[in-house]
Amino acid sequence: MNQRIIVALAIVAGAVLSGVPAATQQASIPTFQVDPYFPKPLPNAWTFGWVAAVFVDARDHIWLLHVPSSLSQWEDGAGTDPPRSLCCKAAPPVVEFDQDGNVVQSWGGPGQGYDWPATEHALYIDHKDHVWISSSDNAEGQVLKFTRDGQFLMQIGKKTKGAGSNDTTSLGGPAGIVVDPQTNEVIIADGYVNRRVIVFDADTGAYKRHWGAYGETPDDGPYAYDPDQPLPRQMQAVHCINQSSDGLLYVCDRGSNRLQVFQRDGTFVSEAQIQPRTRGGAGTTDGIAFSRDAEQQFLYVADGGNHRVWILRRSDLQILGSFGQGGHHTGGFIAPHMLGLDSKGNMYVGESVDGRRIQRFVYTGMSAAESN
Repeated sequence: MNQRIIVALAIVAGAVLSGVPAATQQASIPTFQVDPYFPKPLPNAWTFGWVAAVFVDARDHIWLLHVPSSLSQWEDGAGTDPPRSLCCKAAPPVVEFDQDGNVVQSWGGPGQGYDWPATEHALYIDHKDHVWISSSDNAEGQVLKFTRDGQFLMQIGKKTKGAGSNDTTSLGGPAGIVVDPQTNEVIIADGYVNRRVIVFDADTGAYKRHWGAYGETPDDGPYAYDPDQPLPRQMQAVHCINQSSDGLLYVCDRGSNRLQVFQRDGTFVSEAQIQPRTRGGAGTTDGIAFSRDAEQQFLYVADGGNHRVWILRRSDLQILGSFGQGGHHTGGFIAPHMLGLDSKGNMYVGESVDGRRIQRFVYTGMSAAESN
């Protein structure tokens, strides 16, 4: 790679944690360079719509889930019958890349025995190499389980949304998925309609438990967020979930610009806000990933509202820095939505809405953050 573009050293720049300035003492934090050559040009005149999910599997292959239906008339000329132009047409919803950026396989879409999402959203590959996919459509509530090559295995929830956040047989806009390898449970951030985390057996789909903000019973009553008022006792836009190696669950409450941390059983542990004065539907907590050191010292948060990735110290959720800026240029972000890391600590960021791409940021080591 002979022309990598340095996008940012992750430097503290007025970062706010629940309204409190970032730490004044220097801290060593990860730094990254954008790789302008990943991925390689797509075959078959393919292009991506909204990139909803990015996941790096145990083989260090990079998986992407996008929303083909989000392509505009200017982007799908080759996909019409007859074709209107030489370019372009939607790639299949699920695309797997190798480390060199080559497409390994692709699949997805409607099939027999399951309800493919109208709006694709989450993708997760579990410890048994199963691929899980969800829908974020407000009128849908299903999570699908497939083999690695796209053979359907199981559906949890129905195509139609359920009866609310305490309905144990259905889902409402499930937005994030993680599978606990210790318990073999699939844990869902549910989501765009409901306001909870819900847990099912990953083999049978049997309901186990659910909870809302602070581990309490979720409430579907009126929701209001005001950065000058105490944080809501319920979540809104429960957008992502990930699990650290020590078993803690990190949940994005995007509507409140916050993260909440739970034990496996739903016991509340802690919370933190990121840029709490950010307004609008995007929010600041879209996706979560962990650094690849043994202790997972750092937490990375994709911020679609401010078009950057935040770096937090996982032990206390203190913001240490960020990188990226808004823009379509290489290394810029438009609505970073989900992210993942490979075994070397390289980061892959998928951009939704008008971003519509995946970028790789190569881990370049640790650097001292400037004091605030």
